[in-house]
Amino acid sequence: MSKLYRFETPLREEDIIQVRAGDKVLFSGVIYTARDAAHKRLVNLINEKKPLPLDLDGQVIYYAGPSPAPPGRPIGACGPTTSYRMDAYAPLLIALGLKAMIGKGKRSEEVINAMVKHKAIYLAATGGAGALISQRIKEATIVAYEDLGAEAIWRLVVQEFPAIVVNDTQGEDLYTTGLQQYREVS
Repeated sequence: MSKLYRFETPLREEDIIQVRAGDKVLFSGVIYTARDAAHKRLVNLINEKKPLPLDLDGQVIYYAGPSPAPPGRPIGACGPTTSYRMDAYAPLLIALGLKAMIGKGKRSEEVINAMVKHKAIYLAATGGAGALISQRIKEATIVAYEDLGAEAIWRLVVQEFPAIVVNDTQGEDLYTTGLQQYREVS
């Protein structure tokens, strides 16, 4: 039976170690968007021992590229993008304190192992629901890489931003267990 958790960001390890694959989470506070181009730049800064434009400790990164804000709104549609494109970069960011990632699709074994080792989680947001998800975003500002357009790093202030835990700190994978449960019923 899945549970519902409400978390304030930045995340604390003692909070996320209790969630399991299949649980629902509502995030409030600050989360950041970043896609593959921004991830590559972050890793380059790390390798060059230069400061990052955001503090990764306890942070949540949402793999999304928001559309322009309509009048009266802080942001346009902001749906998840495919997560595997960040898999080459995620283990290093997790090792440096990143505690949660939100996107869509499966993660590599290397990323799952890094989540287990460093106590981080991966969550899915509903693809195709970017306009609905954006209603949970109260403020949005670009903090780095404005030249990347939609792929810039955005700082989002969110209220009860919904996501489902796919990979937990124990290595469980909702995509695998969900498929097994489906096969058992069929």
